[in-house]
Amino acid sequence: MNKFIEYAPFIIVVVVFILQQKIVITPEQLEKKHREILEDIEKKFVSMPAYLGFRDQVLSEFERVNKGINDIKDFLMNS
Repeated sequence: MNKFIEYAPFIIVVVVFILQQKIVITPEQLEKKHREILEDIEKKFVSMPAYLGFRDQVLSEFERVNKGINDIKDFLMNS
């Protein structure tokens, strides 16, 4: 008990510091922050299936453009 009384001021300072700096949080606060992060992610990023569909569409368009360029080159070289 004497050791506890001896270290009581230090313990109180540490506990007050932890509470002021919000080092320890409750599960409710953690869940709230988790929801906020998920909402921010949904606003800023696309889903993987949407990205893959867009990528495939862009690649098919590039293939069409490349084929068209090759057709034009062949036409000009044969003319």
